[in-house]
Amino acid sequence: MNTNFLIPSLTQIQEKVRNINDEPLEILPWEQIEPWKNRISQLKIKSGIPSYLIIPNTKDMLSQFLNVCDEHLYPIFPLGNGSKISWGKLPPQAKIFVSTQKLDRIVDHAVEDLTVTVESGMTLKNLQNFLRLQNQFLPIDPCFPESATIGGIIATANTGSWRQRYGGVRDLLLGISFMRGDGKEAKAGGRVVKNVAGYDLMKLFTGSYGNLGIITEATFRLFPLPENSLTVMVTGEKESIYQLQKTVSASGLTPTAMDLCSKSLVKSHDLGTGFGLIFRFQGITESIKQQSSQVQNIAEKFDLSTKIYQNQEELNLWENLPLKTYQGDVICKVGILPSQALNLLDKFDNNGLINVSQGIGFLSFMNDIKSHQILNVRQFCTENSGFLTILKAPFKEQIEPWGYVGNGLPMMKTIKHNFDPRGVFIDRL
Repeated sequence: MNTNFLIPSLTQIQEKVRNINDEPLEILPWEQIEPWKNRISQLKIKSGIPSYLIIPNTKDMLSQFLNVCDEHLYPIFPLGNGSKISWGKLPPQAKIFVSTQKLDRIVDHAVEDLTVTVESGMTLKNLQNFLRLQNQFLPIDPCFPESATIGGIIATANTGSWRQRYGGVRDLLLGISFMRGDGKEAKAGGRVVKNVAGYDLMKLFTGSYGNLGIITEATFRLFPLPENSLTVMVTGEKESIYQLQKTVSASGLTPTAMDLCSKSLVKSHDLGTGFGLIFRFQGITESIKQQSSQVQNIAEKFDLSTKIYQNQEELNLWENLPLKTYQGDVICKVGILPSQALNLLDKFDNNGLINVSQGIGFLSFMNDIKSHQILNVRQFCTENSGFLTILKAPFKEQIEPWGYVGNGLPMMKTIKHNFDPRGVFIDRL
């Protein structure tokens, strides 16, 4: 893999790609433009070498630009709107940023089949607004939902509490198109729910962080909008919360979200005292009323406090509750055995929200936490069949952010080389 890149000047780039389909390629000095100035500066790239933001208007323009980068060894950093640009491993160098924000069309919407194909630069917010007109939605609830693009959500495998009912991003992704380093487009999957032919590149690109290529289109399965929604917040002592968790998990109840909340998170939102277990029921009104009543009855047996949230109060809760878990100086994504999730929240003081069924969630720590303390949290996760990824921290350059174990890293580097042999895409591994 090539590591001796040339850093071109603005004039050199413009000469190579002056006119693509009679249309000039938009090349901007990122440090002069908001919000890019704030977002890209989070990477703390050394100054002194010019940095540019490339915003192609079409896939053809992106393809030809990538071909130029491949030919002249220009290093590029793919992104959408840059809302999660500082997540993961910081790149050793990144001087050309390529945004897909203008690739934002609806390619196909099969209303009866409950599938949609969109370009990767479309924001999730705009997609949900479009689908709502057909009484449908895509059950993905990522960080920064206002600005997150479809490509960025896939590349970071980022979703939230709806994982309980609908699974993660890769469970909803039916097909994908992407640009290779040489500018050629490749496709995998299809536009039907039962398509199983071929190698599963959808899963490979989910969480790839731009290492393998630039995602250009994605096809998802959709769901009808629920008739109604209701949330039950349960708070109390650790052992009682754990008994409630086990009882509901073994029952026939079907919440669309079921998350454990740390003491700090419960306290910061004035939701009660102790730990929290939050349930969201969505669907037919009568069904969600019955299920929420069952949760309240079970909680009462364990001497736990409950509160019901509906309508705008419920929407505000689900908008504000996750914020403290992915906004702050130290943010981690964790996975752990569901049976040990509550112990994780108890052992380390943090703002934490962890999905009950899969044990995946986010932790946000006080800004005075040290790197060795984070390594202790990681050790606890790995000892319980899990992981800890450091998404953001002032000390991220000092320790390995991914926490790879076994043969995972060598295997991923091999895949990276096979997809991007000339190393056009900045290595985030």
